[in-house]
Amino acid sequence: MESIIALRKSIDTRLAQLDLKVQPKNLYEPISYLLAMGGKRFRPLLVLLTAQLRGSLTSQILDPAIAVEVFHNFTLMHDDIMDVAPLRRGQPAVHEKWNQNTAILSGDAMFVKAYQLMTKISPGHLSIAINRFNETALQVCEGQQLDMDFEQYSEVSQTDYLEMIRLKTAVLLGFSMELGGLMGGFDRKNQQQLYEVGENLGLGFQLMDDYLDVYGDHQKVGKQVGGDIIANKKTFLMINALDLAGTDVRRQLKGWVSIRDADPKEKVAAVKNIYDRLKIPNRVKIKMNAYFDKAFRLLKVIDCNKDGLEIFNHFAHGLIVREG
Repeated sequence: MESIIALRKSIDTRLAQLDLKVQPKNLYEPISYLLAMGGKRFRPLLVLLTAQLRGSLTSQILDPAIAVEVFHNFTLMHDDIMDVAPLRRGQPAVHEKWNQNTAILSGDAMFVKAYQLMTKISPGHLSIAINRFNETALQVCEGQQLDMDFEQYSEVSQTDYLEMIRLKTAVLLGFSMELGGLMGGFDRKNQQQLYEVGENLGLGFQLMDDYLDVYGDHQKVGKQVGGDIIANKKTFLMINALDLAGTDVRRQLKGWVSIRDADPKEKVAAVKNIYDRLKIPNRVKIKMNAYFDKAFRLLKVIDCNKDGLEIFNHFAHGLIVREG
């Protein structure tokens, strides 16, 4: 049974060994740059930890797990362009360090690389893995489009927002656990249950990210504090605030959203003050914890290896209590 530290080390080692060509330098160097930034490696760890819920790991599992991480980083590279985000994990985003066109093309190359790695899965699992990967990748694109569309809407419901983050974020975590279940030897019913576990964890973690974007430690989060407020994102915090606010406060919020050239620090401070007055942080935490609780309830009904389950729970709970 592999520890979390050992699994993360194997992931980082394999990422560093990816067969990335030297030329053209401006195509492949941004890929190495982004992957070398580190990160939690949450998705490939979920693949490996889920496979380990049924027993020991095999060498064939690592590359498909890495495929999920490469795909995830591809989405980050393109998302940063669309969000005009200056930072990624505390470093200049690829489109800032190079340029937008380079980031687009390097992201495309990462997408292809993810498929190359996914095809390393054992032949008996290849068809279902690729089909589910395709479905998931398309859902992630749907979620990103909804996220961009919401920026133009005057109103977004909580239901619509939760569906957007399910597609943009949670489905990939669900697929990570489903893939781990497939390669770990779980039957199809359990694979689908594991998908639900991952999806609920993903919903909870995205709500946590919404919260940390405003209330997290800049040094720990590695992103611009209040970036969602500056970009006028319809996050769970903003939607709840608009739902709860009285006429005057609602007008204030709408006013800050409508101002495109406001001083960023002033805008973040003003909106954060409104959130505090409406007790929005507590509402977000209640919803977030409901998803986490559901995930662990679902996991309890699946027949898992005791040691593997202990390691998985230690990993998941460690992320849940993070402060940024």
